Amino acid sequence: MTQERKTFLAFDFGAESARAVVGQLQDKVLHLTEVHRFPTQMIEMNGHFYWNIFRFYEEMVKGVLMCVQKNLIPESIGIDTWGVDFGLLAEDDTFVRIPYAYRDPQVVEGMNDFHARVMPPEKIFGLTGISMQPFNSLYHMHAMNKNNDRALSDGRTVLFMPDMLNFLLCGKKKTEFTFATTSQLYNPHTSDWDEGLLASVGLNRSMLCDIIPPGVVIGELHDWICKQTGLEYASVVSVCSHDTGSAIVAVPVQNEQWAYISSGTWSLMGVEVKEPVVTEQSFKYNFSNEGGAEGTFRLLKNIMGLWLLQRCQSAWKREGTDYSYPELIELASGAQPFQILIDPDHPGFFNPEDMPGAIDEYCEEKGMPKPLSHGAYVRCILESLALKYRMVLEQIIEITGKDPDVIHIIGGGVRNKMLCQFTANATGKKVITGPAEGTAVGNLLMQAKAGGCLRSLKEIREVVVNTFDVAHYSPDGQRGWDKAYERFKMLFA
Repeated sequence: MTQERKTFLAFDFGAESARAVVGQLQDKVLHLTEVHRFPTQMIEMNGHFYWNIFRFYEEMVKGVLMCVQKNLIPESIGIDTWGVDFGLLAEDDTFVRIPYAYRDPQVVEGMNDFHARVMPPEKIFGLTGISMQPFNSLYHMHAMNKNNDRALSDGRTVLFMPDMLNFLLCGKKKTEFTFATTSQLYNPHTSDWDEGLLASVGLNRSMLCDIIPPGVVIGELHDWICKQTGLEYASVVSVCSHDTGSAIVAVPVQNEQWAYISSGTWSLMGVEVKEPVVTEQSFKYNFSNEGGAEGTFRLLKNIMGLWLLQRCQSAWKREGTDYSYPELIELASGAQPFQILIDPDHPGFFNPEDMPGAIDEYCEEKGMPKPLSHGAYVRCILESLALKYRMVLEQIIEITGKDPDVIHIIGGGVRNKMLCQFTANATGKKVITGPAEGTAVGNLLMQAKAGGCLRSLKEIREVVVNTFDVAHYSPDGQRGWDKAYERFKMLFA
């Protein structure tokens, strides 16, 4: 018997662009239609970086209108974004100021000062299970508090990025579990905000919203948005609102023991676990325990990812050469292998004005020759990323005592076939890629769960297996990669 087709709308926000994707679920197969795409991009003003939250709202309303115009009428809407970023509402529920972006310069100073004067890293990790990353909400809030930022002192309610967007759509103030864990303010041992950490940055518990699980209804779309778009009604649903959380929902796993890489601007590499792993080893290797669907945790490590390639591409475009991604890969194919290796997570690559220049500076610092062509830069980045994946995989095995059979790569990075093959070569593992739209898929299927169409994470992943084709990559050229890995490890000695 054919089931009724159900329609959902996902807003999937990335650091470079955002998409409005409609998913129609019928007979455990999901049909996707992208209806709108728009750039996100940070705004630089007076030495700070911000997100224009109000433009995001306008684009979401436009996305809803385009759904109606295409007769793709959603019964619910879900939002996922990158992690950690937040804004503040005043007492009258107006925004105190547009929110800072996580690459704002003050975050590094905030982390270093917090560790030196307030709390050492090992204690923070013991409370939160979250790795020490300068962009974490904790450190940004500390920097604002230290700098007497009026937005922090005048604010009465903290809303994280997806919370702000949900608030603009339906007026409800809630924080979803997977996102709460990215802030480094959530204590997994008490399953609540850590009041000591809040106090350390000038906040109290009343300023933080109640934490809700993914897969529940938050509220109803505002009447005025319905009138503007012609939509009669839609519920706003809490999905795994941290984009990596949504992406991992959509991993097409069956029975194998697996690791994952959510590949995009960032590479998030890890394994799914039932309980947070807060140990000396996980602290030593700077792993995070971020929340997942159905109370799971994602033991993972942040790796800088394709950000390096994106910023090189932007730099070359400013110089007058506008490469497409396929052209970049073709250039890399013509470059010599293993000529130059870099640590993708070097602090100098976090947000430089000129990424090729930052790579040149790194090479000079390490006593290596600089890349001599654009293709050499691309190959250097992709080979180095794959070797970093191998290093992180070895750390995962050491921490968990389990050796994955396969690595699943999901997200936009699956389109970079060279990096996928390099990952198999470097790690010696079978690599399975897809779906490319994993984050939007996870978002949509959590909405379907909230609507009663699907009952469990296992059933969600069955839909992913039913719906999407995957590609398989087998390791090749192990000897050359093993030698390169020995050189790569010297960068960390």
